[in-house]
Amino acid sequence: MSAGKIEITKGDAVALTQALTRIDSRNPTLAPGAPGEGPIASALANLLEGWGFDVALVDSASGRPNLVARIGPPDTKALMFAGHLDTVGVEGMSHQPFAADIEGDRLYGRGSADMKSGISAMCCGALAAFEECGSSARRHVIIAAVTDEEYESLGMRALLASGVTADCAILTEPTRLAICPAHRGFVWIEIEFTGRAAHGSRYDIGVDAIRHAGLVLAELDELDAGPLRSKTHPLLGRGSLHASTISGGIGMSTYPDRCILSVERRTIPGESADDALGEVRNAIERVRARRPELAATIRLIAAQLPSDVSADAKVVRMLERGLQEAGMPAPLEGLSAWTDAALLNEVGIAAICFGPGDIALAHSAEEYVPVGEIRSATEVLTNVAREWMMEND
Repeated sequence: MSAGKIEITKGDAVALTQALTRIDSRNPTLAPGAPGEGPIASALANLLEGWGFDVALVDSASGRPNLVARIGPPDTKALMFAGHLDTVGVEGMSHQPFAADIEGDRLYGRGSADMKSGISAMCCGALAAFEECGSSARRHVIIAAVTDEEYESLGMRALLASGVTADCAILTEPTRLAICPAHRGFVWIEIEFTGRAAHGSRYDIGVDAIRHAGLVLAELDELDAGPLRSKTHPLLGRGSLHASTISGGIGMSTYPDRCILSVERRTIPGESADDALGEVRNAIERVRARRPELAATIRLIAAQLPSDVSADAKVVRMLERGLQEAGMPAPLEGLSAWTDAALLNEVGIAAICFGPGDIALAHSAEEYVPVGEIRSATEVLTNVAREWMMEND
């Protein structure tokens, strides 16, 4: 495979995190002109091939390849370790985005927490487990390093469409080494309000689209403050709704004939995009009952399902044992952000999140990952992969 080389000590997850962080893999949809995932996928593929993995690069879009690497006996049950190669942009960062400097216990850089440290830990953990098991390994581990999670998950969708599957999966998203079996989904909704333009003095013929939007916003505020608080998830709490953007109007002396309002509804397991759309429609109808002249059109912009795996699931129990073997606590938490775990669960692959770093630092001006967490995550994933490989089918 032709690509740049990563030269590190075999199995060194901290050095691998530094090497991957130094490769610019900004998502080109979010950062026009960015290189995307091609260079980092090729460099990692070369490294893993040299470590003994069976490696394939398969485009999810032109020049944006997924990396799929396997270690252990083929044609056996598979545990998937998964993560994304793309990062968001670097505008406004308070440190060099690609230097990967270590200061104290912190490794700085864009993608260091989200989620090149997780990818490094899963690659090194799978390798260490296989080297311990050797010819006694009865199952294999898949490394799936995919594209475009930060925008619309082209990579994971393409991976699943290609037929790659597993019995269960751990996504090494930043969880501060907590086990996260559940995360929220989201629904993006746009509402277009139509009024009637008129001179500001002509209240008799003007229809104010912005005021109508404000009335609907007040109804949505009541929804967020009331009904959404009544339904909760044990790990995630309640769903939520907020106004994301609003635009409209022509000038100070003119009734606005148009207003565009976008809202985001964060969903918990058991809630769907149709539920969210229904809530917005009902809010509009309540306003229309008072203001018959209100005209509004609703559009679904995007939606992703929430994710939920039972705390008793096999993959959760394996991860608990892996943490205990490492002498670490095994807290169960909900993850606030959406991940590709939802897509895996949707097709029947029980997928949970566990990895080094804090999701609160993802996309931030200061992004770093604790070096100690990289090492701990690698040890835990080694324990999990070893248990998996040694199980009898």
